[in-house]
Amino acid sequence: MDAFTAGLLQRIKTTEYDLTRAREEGDDFLADVEQGELDDLHRLAAEHGVNIGAATA
Repeated sequence: MDAFTAGLLQRIKTTEYDLTRAREEGDDFLADVEQGELDDLHRLAAEHGVNIGAATA
């Protein structure tokens, strides 16, 4: 796995964690921000052919 893929997968994993925390804490604004970031990361992964299933494992 190259550095770009590894970094992207790590960012996705971190953002998913942060999104979960924001939702659990009831912080709707932060949850919206994290969801937007996650959507952008998924788009970036798709554009570069990165399988994001590895990030959620």
